[in-house]
Amino acid sequence: QLVESGGGLVQTGDSLRLSCAASGRTLSDYGVGWFRQAPGKERELIAAIAWIGGRKYYADSVKGRFTISRDNAKTTMYLQMNSLKPEDTAMYYCAAGSKYTLVPLPKAEDYDYWGQGTQVTVSS
Repeated sequence: QLVESGGGLVQTGDSLRLSCAASGRTLSDYGVGWFRQAPGKERELIAAIAWIGGRKYYADSVKGRFTISRDNAKTTMYLQMNSLKPEDTAMYYCAAGSKYTLVPLPKAEDYDYWGQGTQVTVSS
């Protein structure tokens, strides 16, 4: 089970840190990622970490502003979001996938476990 927290209502330029806690499993045994879905849009992968080696992926829309990480115990993952923009407004989901790969898992269907989502709203 994955449980997100940390969403909320912020202003343009503010920062938020999302957390995703895993129960009953260690995230180091999975590739992990953060997705977001805005109303009327498809769910998109914005950041991910590969199972092997820890290689990271960022979508162009968040590169340089968002940082994905895992804690040393590998039970929690984070998404640090800086310089937030109104277009970052969406429901954010964490996910874990069991494919044993060197590259971050690129698609939603690659992920086996999902959190319930946490809303991030950025006002202008």
